[in-house]
Amino acid sequence: MLGTLFQNPLVFLLSAIALLVAITIHEFAHAYAADKLGDPTPRLMGLLTLNPLAHLDPIGTILLVFIGFGWGKPVMFDPYNLKNPRRDAAIIALAGPFSNLLLASVFSIILRVWANPLSSLSAYSPILTPFIYYNVLLAVFNLIPIHPLDGGKILVGLLPPDTGHTLDRFMQRYGLWMLLLLIFSIFGGVCVITSVISPIVRFLLSIYLPGGQFI
Repeated sequence: MLGTLFQNPLVFLLSAIALLVAITIHEFAHAYAADKLGDPTPRLMGLLTLNPLAHLDPIGTILLVFIGFGWGKPVMFDPYNLKNPRRDAAIIALAGPFSNLLLASVFSIILRVWANPLSSLSAYSPILTPFIYYNVLLAVFNLIPIHPLDGGKILVGLLPPDTGHTLDRFMQRYGLWMLLLLIFSIFGGVCVITSVISPIVRFLLSIYLPGGQFI
């Protein structure tokens, strides 16, 4: 991402804003879901807001710009405040990726209206492309079923209690290392995690983007 700063500053700016929006809506959705399910922790921590500054992690943001991998400020919640901790934790985890796909859908509808040759805004339609792309990318990446990603928490919530508890303990211990291995492992000149999520991202973009732009 940083390379585009010198090649095309406008693309870099749009990408940075799109990432900021995607991360903000993602973390806000986690906080909103937790609050609705009975846990006030995110609200008390000031995370029940659409202010991007509340959801940015300084180190995660810097790494995102420089190496293309980073994170927002995690939304913490207290499972003891939830009526059904396993189920509700899975719902809270799912809220993040779901919000990104929902936002991508909204942007896709607007883009299709703007892209109409008869629309006076057709010239501005490419502006929305990175907003769709990064929301889809963030959603798919976070649905990988490995802790600490949302997919890991969702998987634990879907499994029978004993199996879920065992898997949760395993992933709490080794999940981060497994994720880092996937991110930094190269196979056939391609990052392993990229080869895993790219087909899904491309499929979704073929639906969201008119004419398969950005693919």
